[in-house]
Amino acid sequence: MFVLRTRGTKLQSVKNSGTKRTDKMTSADSGPDERADDSVVYDLAADCTLSDISEGEQYHAAVNGVVDYGVFVDLSDSVSGLVHESNLSQSYDVGDDLVVKLLEVRENGDLSFVPADPDDYETVAVAHEYKVAETGNLGDQVGETVHLEGEVVQIKQTGGPTIFHVSDDTGVVPCAAFEEAGVRAHPEIDIGDVVHLVGVVEERDGALQVEATSLDALDGDEEDVVRDRLETALDERAEPHETEPLVEWPALEQLFPDLRDIAKQLRRTVLESRPIRVRHHADGDGMCASLPVELALKRFIEQTHQDPDAKRHLFKRLPSKAPFYEMEDVTRDLNFALEDQARHGQKLPLLLMLDNGSTEEDVPAYENLAHYDIPILVVDHHHPDPEAVEPYTDGHVNPYLYDEDYRITTGMMCVELARMICPDITEELRHVPAVAGISDRSKANAMTDYVELAESEGYSEEFLTDMGEALDYEAFWLKYDPGRNLINDVLNVGCDDEERHKELVSFLAERARSDTEQQLDAAMPHVQHERLASEAHLYRVDVENHAYRFTYPPPGKTTGEIHDRKVQETGEPVITIGFGPDFAVLRSDGVRLDIPEMVSELNEEIVGGGVSGGGHLVVGSIKFVKGMREQVLDALVEKMADAELDEALQSTTVGHQQED
Repeated sequence: MFVLRTRGTKLQSVKNSGTKRTDKMTSADSGPDERADDSVVYDLAADCTLSDISEGEQYHAAVNGVVDYGVFVDLSDSVSGLVHESNLSQSYDVGDDLVVKLLEVRENGDLSFVPADPDDYETVAVAHEYKVAETGNLGDQVGETVHLEGEVVQIKQTGGPTIFHVSDDTGVVPCAAFEEAGVRAHPEIDIGDVVHLVGVVEERDGALQVEATSLDALDGDEEDVVRDRLETALDERAEPHETEPLVEWPALEQLFPDLRDIAKQLRRTVLESRPIRVRHHADGDGMCASLPVELALKRFIEQTHQDPDAKRHLFKRLPSKAPFYEMEDVTRDLNFALEDQARHGQKLPLLLMLDNGSTEEDVPAYENLAHYDIPILVVDHHHPDPEAVEPYTDGHVNPYLYDEDYRITTGMMCVELARMICPDITEELRHVPAVAGISDRSKANAMTDYVELAESEGYSEEFLTDMGEALDYEAFWLKYDPGRNLINDVLNVGCDDEERHKELVSFLAERARSDTEQQLDAAMPHVQHERLASEAHLYRVDVENHAYRFTYPPPGKTTGEIHDRKVQETGEPVITIGFGPDFAVLRSDGVRLDIPEMVSELNEEIVGGGVSGGGHLVVGSIKFVKGMREQVLDALVEKMADAELDEALQSTTVGHQQED
């Protein structure tokens, strides 16, 4: 608040945005009632209301309408009244400035003014005293005028008003400002600006929205104060919940600090209204990882955003057929993100990689994202290349980084991650780690505890196996579609029909088994066998020419099913290779393979082979140049023959496939 002294000149009103405002004051810090003369003319800030004026005082005004019975004048955006024609000694036009005295505030709220013509006066700028409202508590203030201070996190131009999404200490609310239909209101306001907004709280289609009457960007000390307050509150609200693990398992619990870091970054991303895009491997474990996180983040979005469409704009889950981030996928994601930024005024998204994202094969896609400064978080259990991927990631959780392995599945980790984000969903997820482990053939000791936990929720081990089969089956037919509602019904996460869930799982699992039997009837007669020098069994099958194409099961799962039968049949160390023109799927039990290392060696040793790929130590897939297939496969078998036997080593088989 401050005073400017002038003689007979109207000064532009001055607004002090930010915290609570003080009342009208003079340079002597005295209130208006203490002045006994008419030498003061008050100049109201645009956001001043009736509470800032008093009868008998003089004000700067502007004519906003001329009628037969007088002129209407504005003192601020919301303070207006009439100067009756009987009190006018001259004519006025719209836009003219004058000084008026408030005669009366009538019972109906109308204001009556008369012209004032002080010879020598002092202009006192009046800033409105207000209490900053909280976006998270606007439900009790419908119909009231409120003041908000926060950061603009999204700007969307509609066919009518411009919608500014404003984030403060407590949440995010859409605020509508109207210039004219389809025209951008307040073009001086950008995403990231800290603003002071005045408006009326309205309810539109069951959701809250503020109809803005004024919107101003803060700067200087006022901006710094608000930013500091928002940052402190944001950091506190982003803190994940402290949760106890579903089962006691030290191998998994040592990952909790890193999982909490991921949870905090995800919660903060929601609070900042930055979209989150989830990419997950399109298999049972990948879906057991992504659906709990999706459920948790959508619940958190509901708790923090007034916009009912926020879940749709801020979260998207998409499957990846390969166990790594392909250039096709990243190109699609970038294109959609840039379109959403242009069309909906959104920030570019954060990318969350689940059950993929840890290997050198992901690096080209990450390099592409780096051009747009898109944050990347990874939760995966494939054998990682941390030196390759971590320069591009803002968080990377993988059991191999803790001297553990793939037996800790991504689904197991992500159930705990989801509970850290939103613990209220725990009861809906208690069966999911068992499904993830069964889908990925985890041999972890904790599987017994997970299965018992699921059984306590009414899921038999046989039905859990059916759920894993049903997830894989649906993932194959969905291809690049996330199958949001269908997959939720299969996994019984966010599902509202228990009976339908049971019938759907039984039907899909039976179809999967039937199709698998048909595929193996065609492929098994063409399986070739040899005994390696290590005494391990090696089985090979051309899944391109001796299996049905473009149907379930795909080459990876077909190879896995053949492998499982041979392991059961022989009871001895087994390696299985399912190959096509330019790919091979590898499975191993009882042999100490290091598939990522073998791929690296093959790429160096076979000039022109174009060998790439990887996976787990004993489960993986590779690609190569079509014309070099024989050389690559022969060299691969030689390396397998040199591998040591380990009867205790088990494979994950089914969960990791590589499509041809």
